Amino acid sequence: MTTLLGLSGALRTGSTNTKLIRQAAALFAPDTFIEANLRLPLYDGDLETASGIPAEVQTLADQIAAADAVIISGPEYNKSISGVLKNALDWVSRTEGNPWAAKPVAIMSAAAGRSGGERTQYALRHCLTPFRPHILQGPEVMIAASGKAFDDDGALVNERSIAALSALMSALRDLT
Repeated sequence: MTTLLGLSGALRTGSTNTKLIRQAAALFAPDTFIEANLRLPLYDGDLETASGIPAEVQTLADQIAAADAVIISGPEYNKSISGVLKNALDWVSRTEGNPWAAKPVAIMSAAAGRSGGERTQYALRHCLTPFRPHILQGPEVMIAASGKAFDDDGALVNERSIAALSALMSALRDLT
């Protein structure tokens, strides 16, 4: 049984990054697909000292540890990753152990701009480095003008994007 965990760095309803992880999961075809909840409190050392690790953060860390592979898709906010995604990484780093260690991870992005989130992928790779996951180096999946990249059912419409995402999911499956 293969479990795939998906993290979308965007919380809004209709997020193209959430659509992208769902499309990726459909291509990966795991036995179980879980969309992580990144609606976490802002990291605050005082909160951690007073109350410990919040339950929803521990759940996320446990899901990462239990998953056979993880996919992450995020928008590009001000030339970097979203605060939502950075906050999740910061919180998980405070949990016991290292759920990311040697975990196969595929990164992708969907953004309104023409670069399709290239800088967010670079920044995300940098942020994940201390956790030592096994990050696939390609093929790169960067969906530009993402508001027009999906049909009404949430499926990618561009054949080139579908082919790149299929190749990335195939490479992730081979690692898993």
